[in-house]
Amino acid sequence: MELRYSILDPTGNITALVEGEVPVREQPATAAGIMRRCPEVEQVGFLRPASEAGVAAELRMAGGEFCGNASMCAAALCLLNGWQEEKTPLRLSVSGTNQPVAVRLKREGEKSFRAELRMPPALGAEKRGFTFEGVSGVLPLVRLEGISHLIVEPASPFFSLLENREAAERAVRSFCDKLGAEGLGLLFLDRDGSERRMTPLVYIPGSGTMFWENSCASGSAAAGIWIAARNGAPADLALREPGGVLHVRSIPGGETWLCGGVQFLGEHTFTWGSTG
Repeated sequence: MELRYSILDPTGNITALVEGEVPVREQPATAAGIMRRCPEVEQVGFLRPASEAGVAAELRMAGGEFCGNASMCAAALCLLNGWQEEKTPLRLSVSGTNQPVAVRLKREGEKSFRAELRMPPALGAEKRGFTFEGVSGVLPLVRLEGISHLIVEPASPFFSLLENREAAERAVRSFCDKLGAEGLGLLFLDRDGSERRMTPLVYIPGSGTMFWENSCASGSAAAGIWIAARNGAPADLALREPGGVLHVRSIPGGETWLCGGVQFLGEHTFTWGSTG
């Protein structure tokens, strides 16, 4: 069976969205096949028109996690496919969260958008202790529905992992196992003068993927949530990530919004069952 998939660029976090019915048990293998064909793709989601009233589409990531960048891509594709008229906000059902998410879109070109995503509320923000290969330290942990994130700042003994990527990948697997998380990001967060920089490493056990991502929407939200909670005041951040800048606004105990760009790159076909 031939499936259609589209490739989109949300701030460099290249995303493939498959349209069609693929059984959940086959989604990781189908995603792996697409990623072998398109090495620039960092994640794959499966999109279909929604069965729920008031929701434009249903998005399930290959590992069942929540993904903010893929959610913004899905909203853009809904408009490009004509699944919903161009109005705001557009609501999506997304894996990893029990409530529909809202996305506001502003068309910037024929196939490019500025997107704002209201993130699901955090399940918790706390500090947790970890030990890895003889090094111990405490890290801020932000738990979201479908994914969790650890924030690693320069004062942390784990910040040196940024310079040893193999060790960082072993560490994120170890920390994810300890937490029993559906997915885990290590967010290396520092400053260069007035600019905040973030380098995200994301591990999703369900799809077996590990990426130093060009941008991470849920990780950016987690950074905003933690900084707002730590300071006891609203946070309004511009985070310079390898693929560009994501903006986050977070109110302590309140809403968190992500803002970034989405560009449609192209459409392809894939023979389901041919994952080699």
